[in-house]
Amino acid sequence: MKARSPVRGALASALTLLLALGLGLVLAGPSRAATIDTNASYVLVNRNSGKVLDVYNWATNDGAPLDQWSRNDGAWQQWQFVDSGGGYYRLKSRHSGKVVDISGRSTADGADVIQYTDKNATNQQFRAVDTDGGYVKLINRNSGKALEVWEWSTADGGRVSQYTDLNGANQQWQLVKLVSYPDPGYITGDVTAHDPEVTKKPDGSYLLAYTGDNIALKTSADRTAWRNAGVAFPGGASWTHAYTNGGNTLWAPDITYLNGRYYMYYAASTFGSNHSGIFLATSTTGASGSWTNQGLVIESNTSDNWNAIDPNLVVDDQGRWWLDFGSFWSGIKMVQLDPATGKRLNSTILSISGRNGGATEAPFVYRHGGYYYQFVSFDLCCKGASSTYRIMVGRSTSVTGPYADRNGTAMTSGGGTQVLAGHGSIHGPGHQSVLADNDGDILFYHWYADDGSSRLGINKLGWDSAGWPYVY
Repeated sequence: MKARSPVRGALASALTLLLALGLGLVLAGPSRAATIDTNASYVLVNRNSGKVLDVYNWATNDGAPLDQWSRNDGAWQQWQFVDSGGGYYRLKSRHSGKVVDISGRSTADGADVIQYTDKNATNQQFRAVDTDGGYVKLINRNSGKALEVWEWSTADGGRVSQYTDLNGANQQWQLVKLVSYPDPGYITGDVTAHDPEVTKKPDGSYLLAYTGDNIALKTSADRTAWRNAGVAFPGGASWTHAYTNGGNTLWAPDITYLNGRYYMYYAASTFGSNHSGIFLATSTTGASGSWTNQGLVIESNTSDNWNAIDPNLVVDDQGRWWLDFGSFWSGIKMVQLDPATGKRLNSTILSISGRNGGATEAPFVYRHGGYYYQFVSFDLCCKGASSTYRIMVGRSTSVTGPYADRNGTAMTSGGGTQVLAGHGSIHGPGHQSVLADNDGDILFYHWYADDGSSRLGINKLGWDSAGWPYVY
């Protein structure tokens, strides 16, 4: 617990003096019960800093401290109000399942605020008291003190504590109810897939490639019923074994039909390693066994600060070819390609987004209107029902950036506006791609079921009045 500051002490003393003199002090408008939806998830935005209540460092353990951080809508910034009766609620973290707790049942100003296993104890219960402008104070049942950001900090990592209710802006929180995301659209047949990417064939049917031994394929005549269509390389892909430790599993194919030919970029690597290679194969039919290896496009090694996986081909409005790719390390990169060969045109490597080494991957750049939209997947994939993947986006008027999110935060500084996240029994949606179809723009992605299996997700993608995408 931090010592009380002189400024704080003066404010508290002034309040005490006014009350002792019988003059009273109006700190807020009438107290009334804020409307709380116990079925919803909320982000709590501090009025003073504009930052949100956050579980520090993604912790899941009892006693982990709470802080404030720039809003990214991660599960560690999402809170569910659990009714304790009498107008009080516990604030349950969607990330850890633990609740906001005043450490040691303290009643002191400045006491630590942590997360802890839900005991429905009074030091875990809060009353939401309306102030003005849509903000509330959260008053602890045990101590009677307000949840606040210590010393009016506006910094990421600013400490959260409790303090005597002074109605300060740092004690006021906006309860932002998160939008309800749609479930994946109805599909049938062989719907197991991981890292899916789709192109439309000249006959109007669909060809899907996804992670698997020797690159797995599916087809569909109507985008609803899907069937397995073998693998791209039934004879194996021995040319990739130097990157896969001799294994046959190839990752995250990107498939595009251009100029009468299918182009497929795909990655060879092993989990946790950035000794990775992106390769190109081409085909005139897209069928199993018809693909010709065109060789290595780009590789990364342990001496590099980037990872050559998750490729995506984008053709800009001038007809230039680009390949964006990357995962973790220093983020998402882009190189220019020679349309004649599909290989690199030069040695320049551009950076187009990143989270300072954090979890971001699976880039997909899509042109709509006057913008290029860079879709990425934040957080953790490949953990079954525990996956926290979510789809984020930023945009730029140039294919090479700079990309920024809806709030203007650069994607190279961790920015991204959330498009789709886990909800209910839909876990970790991500590794997205977008296809312009006859009935609009279509979002493809994978998600995890409660049993941990990865499934193909398909939804329509709309665009709001400001030109930002939403899923429906």
